[in-house]
Amino acid sequence: MTAFAPTRAAALDRLQRFVPDAAERYALRRNHDAGQPTTSQLSPWLRHRLITEREVLHVVLDAHGGKAAEKFISELLWRSYWKGWLEMRPAIWRDYRRDLDAALNRVQTESGLRRDWEAACRGETGIACFDHWARDLTETGWLHNHARMWFASIWIFTLRLPWELGADLFLRQLLDGDPASNTLGWRWVAGIQTRGKHYVATADNIRRYTGGRFDPAGQLDEAPDPLDAPPPPEPGPLPASDRVVPGVPTGLLLMTDDLSPGFAMEGTKIAATFATDTTPLRSPLKIAPQAVDFAEGAASDTIDRLAPDLGEVTRGAPEEIVGWARSADLRQVVLPHVPTGPGTDALDGVAAALKAEGIRLVRQVRAYDATLWPHARKGFFRFRHDIPDPAGL
Repeated sequence: MTAFAPTRAAALDRLQRFVPDAAERYALRRNHDAGQPTTSQLSPWLRHRLITEREVLHVVLDAHGGKAAEKFISELLWRSYWKGWLEMRPAIWRDYRRDLDAALNRVQTESGLRRDWEAACRGETGIACFDHWARDLTETGWLHNHARMWFASIWIFTLRLPWELGADLFLRQLLDGDPASNTLGWRWVAGIQTRGKHYVATADNIRRYTGGRFDPAGQLDEAPDPLDAPPPPEPGPLPASDRVVPGVPTGLLLMTDDLSPGFAMEGTKIAATFATDTTPLRSPLKIAPQAVDFAEGAASDTIDRLAPDLGEVTRGAPEEIVGWARSADLRQVVLPHVPTGPGTDALDGVAAALKAEGIRLVRQVRAYDATLWPHARKGFFRFRHDIPDPAGL
C-alpha cells in the first residue's frame, strides 16, 4: 500500500497517478480489496483538505468527462453528502459521543465485553479476514472502503460489540478519520441510518472481492436483524458565512479540518495565525500516533507553504485561542468553517469568549459546501439527483 506523506505535493502526485484510472478501471475495480490499490487513496489528504474535493472533481472531469467517471464522482460526492447530512443534524454526533462514553463505561465494568473488545481491536478474534484488517488498520492507518464495511458488519453482527466502540476505533486509528463519514457509515451498516436497512458481510462476498485471500465460511452471522434506534431528527439550518469587516486587525484560525484556507483569507491581510490540531479530541482514548503525526505534518506543510501570508504563527491547544487573539490585539479572527465533530466541540464557547474581549469569530463556508450541503436532507440518491451539474461546482 502507498505510504501517505502529509504534504500537498504528495496529494497532487497521488492524484496525478490516479487520474488515468479514474473512469472505467476505477468502476470495475473499486470494490476489490485485492492487496493492491484499487481506489484513489486520496482520503487522508481530502480529510484535512490539503487537497479539496472540488480540485479532485475538476481534474477528473477534465480528463474523462462526467459520464465516464460517474462512479468515482459519486464516491467523491458521498463525502459532501455525509457532511451536509450531519451538519443539519448535529445532535447525532452528540448522541454518538454520549453513547460512546456509556459503552466505554461498560468496558470498565463488564469483563467479558472488555475481553472481546480488546481482542477485536488487536485482531485476535480467530476470524482471519477481520484480524488482518484490524492489524492493517493499526499498522497503516488506512483501510479499503469495502474492508471498512465488512469490518463494521462483523464487529456489530458477528462479534456483537457496540457499534460506537467500532466507530471510535476507526476514529482513533484512521489517518482519514472523518466525524461525518465514519459515524454515519457505521450507523448505515448497523441499520439505524437508513432505518431497517443494514449491511451484512457474507463469506461469499468477502471471498469474491478479496480474490480468494479470505473465506470466512461458517464464521459469520449472515442473517442478523438490524439494530434499533430512534429516528434521526429533522434537518435544521445550515451555517452561512459571517461578514468580514475590512481594515481591522485580523487573525486566522487554522484548524486541521481545513488546511486550504485561502478562500477564507481572500482580500484580508492576516496579522497573525493560530494553528491548532483537534485530532487528539476524536476520542476519549489515545489517538494512534500516526494519525496525530499526519495531521501535525499536514499543518506544518500548510504553514510552510503559506508562510508569507500568515503573519506570526502560533501553534497551541484550542483553549489558548482567546489568549492568543487578545495578545495579538486582534478585532476579528477568520477561519474556514469546521463541520460538526471534534473541531466544533473544541470551538464550543470560543466565539462567546472572544466576543467578551471585543473580538469577532468570523466563519467562512466554502461555496462548494454551501452549494451541496442543502441537498443532503434525505438519501444519497435524492441528493445526487438534486445537486447541480458537478461541472459547474
